[in-house]
Amino acid sequence: MQAGQTPVFVMNANPERQTGRKAQISNIMAAKTVADVIRSCLGPKAMLKMLLDPMGGILLTNDGNAILREIEVAHPAAKNMIELSRTQDEEVGDGTTSVIILGKIYPSSGELLAQSLSLLERNIHPVVIISAFNKALQEALEVIKQISIPIDTSSDEEMLSLIKTSIGTKFVIRWSDLMCKLALQAIRTVSVSGDPNAPPSAIPTGITAVDIKRYARVEKVPGGAIEESKVLDGVMINKDVTHPQMRRRIVNPRIILLDCPLEYKKGESQTNIEISKESQWQDFQDEEEKQVREMCERIKEFKPDLVFTEKGVSGTKCVLQRV
Repeated sequence: MQAGQTPVFVMNANPERQTGRKAQISNIMAAKTVADVIRSCLGPKAMLKMLLDPMGGILLTNDGNAILREIEVAHPAAKNMIELSRTQDEEVGDGTTSVIILGKIYPSSGELLAQSLSLLERNIHPVVIISAFNKALQEALEVIKQISIPIDTSSDEEMLSLIKTSIGTKFVIRWSDLMCKLALQAIRTVSVSGDPNAPPSAIPTGITAVDIKRYARVEKVPGGAIEESKVLDGVMINKDVTHPQMRRRIVNPRIILLDCPLEYKKGESQTNIEISKESQWQDFQDEEEKQVREMCERIKEFKPDLVFTEKGVSGTKCVLQRV
């Protein structure tokens, strides 16, 4: 296409267009179908579903978002339901099944849409139906406030009973108690309380902030048993031992963090080297090793126990011998 010409869009010659009551019923049935897929995954007696991922692996889960993201749909209303579950998982972390089935956040979820079908058949306008749903929501929130019970966050017993309602159904009963205790331990490890002497931009006094997306990770190590799972108060790096003389345990180490490679610096542009003798090749390798050795000597001046770099590390023996 030449510059300045109007772009030409090729669209489907036989599109399916729905309007009016037919479109409303189609959207409701699509949303209800998505809700029916994960309906059996809600509640204390929730059942697991077996999923087959594109790589051929088998996954057992009753998490609504994990199930729906493996489903490919074409209907716009069904896509909206799946996107709603994904947003709920990112913003809240729980309730991905409830938001689809019960309509806990928006009056566009499966069960509420199914109940509104009979109202639409009685020629009640959708705006009136949504207004009634909003009034019912406010009434439900008032009832929840009246029957709610305050929780002592410092009590492990009360916190565990609260956690079990959320993740107690995510695993079979054999490991439910273990996972709940690990979750509570992890939350207490990364939680930060407000400081009255902190600046205004910091966490307010009386508020405890928990940023699990930044400070909590799940590292899966092949082998072993689930009972061996634990919470590590620190940073875990899953790497292999590259030298037999490396220490297996270091207490209070001196650490150096590098944002540069620990290897021979390659040219920024394409470089050609012409070698006519075997000795020239050896000289080239010696020069490369010399540069790496100089880096190692500068690092050794700080007497570190551990060196971390986010870039590459040379495989020459001088690195393993000197650092």
